Amino acid sequence: MRHVTYAEDASTLHTDTVPRAMATFRNLAIGLLKTLGAVNVAKTTRAIRDQPERALPLLGITNNPETQGT
Repeated sequence: MRHVTYAEDASTLHTDTVPRAMATFRNLAIGLLKTLGAVNVAKTTRAIRDQPERALPLLGITNNPETQGT
């Protein structure tokens, strides 16, 4: 099994609630990808890293000005 390292592991902010918040965001992203049918989460996150605009439709955000605010 291959492990994916997220930014909270490299963060220099290891105090207060920052690591917990980053882990929460990581878990939210992984859960969203699995819900949407991603089989290989590591491969999918690398694809989104390389083309971040691919993440916007997953979140329901479009670049269509006609549908903004509806």
